[in-house]
Amino acid sequence: MKITRDFIHRMPKTDLHVHLDGSMRLSTILELAEKEGIALPGNPQTEDELARAINIGAICEDLTDYLKAFDVTLSVMQTEESLYRAAFELGEDAARENVKYMEVRYSPLLHTRNGLSYPVIVEAVAEGLREAKRRYGLMSGQIICGIRHMTPESSLRMAELCVAFKNRGVVGFDLAGAEADNPAKDYREAFYLIRNNNVNLTIHAGEAYGPESIHQAIHLGGAHRIGHGTRLREDGDLLNFLNDHRIPLEVCLTSNVQTRAAKSFESHPLPFYMSYGLRCTINTDNRLITDTTMTDEFWRAVQHYDLNIGDLRKLMIDGFKSAFMPYRKKRTVTAQACAEFDALVRDFETSSGEKATTDPRVAQEIAFQKASADARTPLIYHIQPEDRRPEASDADVDVDSDKEQPSPAE
Repeated sequence: MKITRDFIHRMPKTDLHVHLDGSMRLSTILELAEKEGIALPGNPQTEDELARAINIGAICEDLTDYLKAFDVTLSVMQTEESLYRAAFELGEDAARENVKYMEVRYSPLLHTRNGLSYPVIVEAVAEGLREAKRRYGLMSGQIICGIRHMTPESSLRMAELCVAFKNRGVVGFDLAGAEADNPAKDYREAFYLIRNNNVNLTIHAGEAYGPESIHQAIHLGGAHRIGHGTRLREDGDLLNFLNDHRIPLEVCLTSNVQTRAAKSFESHPLPFYMSYGLRCTINTDNRLITDTTMTDEFWRAVQHYDLNIGDLRKLMIDGFKSAFMPYRKKRTVTAQACAEFDALVRDFETSSGEKATTDPRVAQEIAFQKASADARTPLIYHIQPEDRRPEASDADVDVDSDKEQPSPAE
């Protein structure tokens, strides 16, 4: 069965790495700027003019150059109304392409120019996301960010805020911003507070800096997920550690090419990571600045890496498995997503008259390894029963394992 863009649009998805201030609508920026009397660069009057002014989707010199566009979005995100609207519209855009669960990250540090307090900022974003859930059923959570190029003390304040709003819409903490000259080790006090309060932790690492950044995020920060991790392949020992401990990577393909973290889609390490067995999730990073959607990200992965239905299903499952949601809820939501995905495959098989390839290529790679591991075993290409996914009737998924399991008897 040929994978179409329509199939990807309709399949259930997650977006675990998406920045609120990088995902506004162009029309909203223009409206808010006019309403609040804010001058935008180049005085754009149309969405096309604004897009050109902030280089949407353009290849940047580096990550620092990429981050300049946020000055524009942040200029119109300094009121409760604008924060509510940005959060709701992001949720609406995600829900319209069947994103089932989303984690929205941002730093309240960057939204205080008009005197808003940190709790008011968090509540405004939370209400926008709640409205998206009421209207579209979108599940979501907030991730509060510390900022690398600001003082460690300010990131500690964000960690305190995160702890205060634990179980009140906030699901995790992150350290974002330019990696160079801002090592994660400088923020250990914030990380300790987060871990000591049993809060989820993800850290941007291995995007604009080498695997040393990932090493610090894991071993000094205690990160449960890694934001990007593009340069992990440069350190095989560390790569194996993440693989062995099932630490997920928040992969953002288009953003990585745009910031030159990867030279091209073809040279991006995602297919290597997948074949090696790393737990990879697909994400947008910044819908506006990168000019992308979740549908775009999966579609580009299919086009550049020749993924099949089994690969898409595994990436989808890894997204739900890696979510910062309670285990029992995650188990149920993942099973529901699998059932919806499999029903969609059957519909497309019926309409196209073709059979889908449901064994992910990573399973095929395992089969090759098994066959070649023993010289007495003929090198015959086939999939072992334990490498196959269960039938669609299996009702549940073990989110602790990389294999789907039938539901236990009640």
